[in-house]
Amino acid sequence: MADGGDGSGDADGTGHDRVAPEDGVAPEDGVAPEDIVLERIEAFRRRRPKLRDDFINSAHGAGGKASAALIDAVFLEAFRNPTLETMADGAVLTLPSGERLAFSTDSYVVKPARFPGGSIGHLAVHGTVNDLSMMGARPQWLSAGFILEDGFSIEELRDIVADMREAAVAAGVEIVTGDTKVVNKGAGDGVYINTAGVGLIPEGVRLDPSLVQPGDKVLVSGKIGDHGVAVLIARGDLALEADIPSDTAPLNGLVETLLAAAPNTRFLRDPTRGGVATVCNELARAAEVSVVLQESAIPVRNIVNGACEILGIDPLYVANEGRLVAVVPPGEADAALAAMRAHPVGADAAVIGEIRDDPPGIVILNTHFGGNRIVDMLVGDPLPRIC
Repeated sequence: MADGGDGSGDADGTGHDRVAPEDGVAPEDGVAPEDIVLERIEAFRRRRPKLRDDFINSAHGAGGKASAALIDAVFLEAFRNPTLETMADGAVLTLPSGERLAFSTDSYVVKPARFPGGSIGHLAVHGTVNDLSMMGARPQWLSAGFILEDGFSIEELRDIVADMREAAVAAGVEIVTGDTKVVNKGAGDGVYINTAGVGLIPEGVRLDPSLVQPGDKVLVSGKIGDHGVAVLIARGDLALEADIPSDTAPLNGLVETLLAAAPNTRFLRDPTRGGVATVCNELARAAEVSVVLQESAIPVRNIVNGACEILGIDPLYVANEGRLVAVVPPGEADAALAAMRAHPVGADAAVIGEIRDDPPGIVILNTHFGGNRIVDMLVGDPLPRIC
């Protein structure tokens, strides 16, 4: 669906974006022409992406610029309300009693359905538990909806459901309602699962990008990229044999530990589709701050780095299913790091960066070689069907 044009791109009918005077920077006396051009380019780069496609493609589900454009132009346009506009991992709702709850939903289409370290059943529980946890909630109840293809093995379905039961018990949640639909042979890919969940937010817990301040520290709870590469190897897309299990895990226990040690934690997000890079970009834009990452501090397995080099992608963009990114005040960073490392899911936690006030809306990576580069939002879908 085309966006109909906003006067700032594709007005020449070429299908390509262009930088136009109305992108927010007007020529001024005494300003060098090259500076004006650079400011226009920067204003254009930071502009919310527009939907210019007529048909859905895999990039619309990758969590990057294409996903943001689709959500803005179709879903947000139709359903717009103050709760939805926060664009968080879930909705925070206040009950008449004053209690707050978090409500979240997600769908799982991973291929193959079983991979080292987990299955679509584990993902379906962990994903929604983690989305609720990122809102500061204690997950309580889940629903489970199954879309099954005619001919799918009952034995395999039993195994997947057993994985869901195992994951729910480990996370301390109950699956209390559900639904089943069957589609014709060839109309699906075996099994897709949707889960929704509800959790209660303890009094005093508030997580929001607007709370993030310059000087705050950025932490990640473990090595990044394991899940995406594990699924890719299981799929046989790489000529590699490596024992890399997915990082899929429930994060509610880790979040409780973190919030107890660092009660003024500002922001949490699990870096699933689009990886750490997308989370940091969304944070930078929402909080109007700069996120400065230190490449040498970001924990990545050598084999994951090697696989990413073969594919020509950055581990910062690879999906994770059992990691979180946290922003905490500088005075609580040491306590937060120690608490995370003491938890089994956060043993490889690290401080990977800092919040600064300038340039706002930008993620910068200080590289191994002493330089720095901008880490932009994900473009395209380098690893489809991995969650």
